[in-house]
Amino acid sequence: MDSFEDKIAVITGGGTGMGRELARQLASAGCHVAMCDVSEENMEHTKSLCEADAPANVRITTHLADVSDEAQVLAFRDAVMEEQETDCVHLVFNNAGIGGGGSMIVDDREPWEKTFNVCWFGVYYGTRAFLPLLLAAEEGHLVNTSSVNGFWASLGPDMAHTAYSSAKFAVKGFTEALINDFKLNAPHINVSLVMPGHIGTSLVINSGRMLGSDPKEMSDEDLAEARENFARRGFDLGEATNEQIRQALVMMGESFRNEAPMTAAEAAKIILDGVRDRRWRILVGEDARILDELVRSDPEGAYGQAFMERLVETSNWGLGNLGGPGADFSK
Repeated sequence: MDSFEDKIAVITGGGTGMGRELARQLASAGCHVAMCDVSEENMEHTKSLCEADAPANVRITTHLADVSDEAQVLAFRDAVMEEQETDCVHLVFNNAGIGGGGSMIVDDREPWEKTFNVCWFGVYYGTRAFLPLLLAAEEGHLVNTSSVNGFWASLGPDMAHTAYSSAKFAVKGFTEALINDFKLNAPHINVSLVMPGHIGTSLVINSGRMLGSDPKEMSDEDLAEARENFARRGFDLGEATNEQIRQALVMMGESFRNEAPMTAAEAAKIILDGVRDRRWRILVGEDARILDELVRSDPEGAYGQAFMERLVETSNWGLGNLGGPGADFSK
């Protein structure tokens, strides 16, 4: 797909982060954009940004939907067909994601399954819903967002990270399996697997809001759990008050967004360049490239302390990453 002009793109999680930047860059290239998100306010902001840069004829539509609910995804698809006045789409970006429920043992089942369902079933439901519209187009491209945690199920040896990693591994396997499936049964459709490292998005902040663990709304009991979680992960908070812990959690979410080595706009450009080049495997960020090489060179040692020390030394992987994809210090 050499040009996005006059194409129709579907983006989940379009309200913030990489979804917002994908929408902006596609719209500025003359592509019609249909997005969904759980925040209408965030989507309206994305829409206004898109319209400021897009040609006058570009259509930007929004739809409120939780991608972990298939009925809502199907309603989103029906709205796209009606509002974009189309029976086909050319690009589908299964981008939405949250993080939480790190441990199968000490974390509650509800945030674990919500994280898994958004990050995995959001991709699966989005693919199922929009595949007929991709098939109806002259050419199409499916883009599924996994993560570096789709090939390295960890944030370090001292932190459980099961829900997000399991979902992202599932996305990776599913997308790779589609390569041959499309070649055999839908050769006009390409597929790409996106594996970002630490990108400056509101993932940590949005995850807390969606999982009911927004630091600004946490009770004293919730903050006591957060204190225990910090201690379990090697962070001694000493005599810190609950309010200080609350502020620390707020700052971690903001730091993850504001101090990342790559912006969401830079990540979106890499993704769209990969789509233009028809690459099925798109690593996003120097940290993703380094981590990929390290895991491939030492798969048996990938979950040990020595591996973590090499990673920190090689890529400056640090506390920003430990608050990164899928990390939830409050539950």
